[in-house]
Amino acid sequence: MTPWLGLVYFYLLAALTVIGALVAVFNTNPIRCAMGLLLLILSMAGLFLALHAEFLAAIQLIVYAGAIVVLFLFVIMLLGPSATPPRDHRGRVIRATGSALFAILSAGGMVLAWRASHFPMMHNVDHDFGGVGAIGRALFTDEVAPFELSSALLMVAVVGAVAVARGKQGVHKLSASSKSEPT
Repeated sequence: MTPWLGLVYFYLLAALTVIGALVAVFNTNPIRCAMGLLLLILSMAGLFLALHAEFLAAIQLIVYAGAIVVLFLFVIMLLGPSATPPRDHRGRVIRATGSALFAILSAGGMVLAWRASHFPMMHNVDHDFGGVGAIGRALFTDEVAPFELSSALLMVAVVGAVAVARGKQGVHKLSASSKSEPT
């Protein structure tokens, strides 16, 4: 493969990743947000393929695109696609400060990653990089606590979404029954 074709592939997927992230974060329609997340996940899988991390790309597609996005869409449909929270103007300064701090830290992290990529040690990766064995060793030795916490977080999110949906249905049933009863 020619070097320019690899660069075109990388920059195209990087642009699609950023576009998907922006759609997921800034769109007000929850279904479009989920589709932006799906674009982000698919683009990231393509970037993993460019790194010769086929296992990570497959897991990205199976777990995130196949399960997490479907779970998000299920919750969105359970709550209703027009279930948007009311506008809250309280705490605008704190949210703006947090957003600015996050943007500054993200830009600093990108600069550090860019600088670190110019060191020769960053280009020498293990022969089993991205393979099942390397990921399994990392996941079940050093990263076991974050792995288990992320599964617990997903379970809490699902239970919370079902509780919110059930609570909304109870409110609708209550208001419908009070309208049908003669006073």
